[in-house]
Amino acid sequence: MRIGLLGTGPWARAAHAPALGEHPGLDFVGVWGRRPEAAGALAAVHGVRAYEDVDALLADVDAVAVALPPAVQAELAVRAARAGRHLLLDKPLATTVAQGRALVEAVDAAGVASVVFFTTRFQPEPQTWIEEQARVGGWFTGRAQWLGAVFTSEANPFAASPWRREKGALWDVGPHALSVLLPVLGEPRRVTAAAYGPGDTVHLVLDHAGGASSSTTLSLTAPPAAAGAMVELRGASGVTALPEARSDVVPALGRAADALITAAASGEPHPCDARFAFTVTRILATAETLLHSGTR
Repeated sequence: MRIGLLGTGPWARAAHAPALGEHPGLDFVGVWGRRPEAAGALAAVHGVRAYEDVDALLADVDAVAVALPPAVQAELAVRAARAGRHLLLDKPLATTVAQGRALVEAVDAAGVASVVFFTTRFQPEPQTWIEEQARVGGWFTGRAQWLGAVFTSEANPFAASPWRREKGALWDVGPHALSVLLPVLGEPRRVTAAAYGPGDTVHLVLDHAGGASSSTTLSLTAPPAAAGAMVELRGASGVTALPEARSDVVPALGRAADALITAAASGEPHPCDARFAFTVTRILATAETLLHSGTR
């Protein structure tokens, strides 16, 4: 599969470009970015072409990987889908319901494959645990904490990201927590509570279709010593916790690329496709509305 990369920021440099370049099933064709000089520098590192025009890149590939802010991703992914290109996207899919719906509709209309990179879902130990707990069922409650120190650590490469500054932990790490809870507990019937904590910290309570409830705490402003992620489930079979992943992000992204290749060849949607990611977007948009309607 010939694939191009849209984006040249820290995530594209640290994860996407190495994963695409190392993957034996991909022909990494080139890079497009909003800053041509950055595209040229990244392309040179990986020995591929730097494109000044995004449509020229789309004409040369079968698929695109996107490492751009979510609003930009949503717009360009629609363009790529309409050109018949398969999509390896990042979370969140979009930051508005309208953008997310437009992207899903474009994917469906074009009949292209889509995979959204929720990191935990492509790491072997967490992935196996999620599948096992979904089979077990009978869960009563779920509790998740996804605490980052992006805004409190020195020289974090993502701290200057304008969209993270605007949207905070709800939209940045919220998708990670939901990507674990939803396949086990089911889609929520409603978001029953949302409240602010320190900094960009938010607390969510969800009422799931399967009968369980879950609480989630999200932050990018946790003290570095307090940063980390956990998910705990309690139910008829006892208590279980999400295991720590032992693989880095580049191999995980390679597994997401595997999933895209398989989905494109088979025509069968992957569990982490654009439609699932749109469900996550709708939940986060509902929570955002609740947060904005309250007082801080």
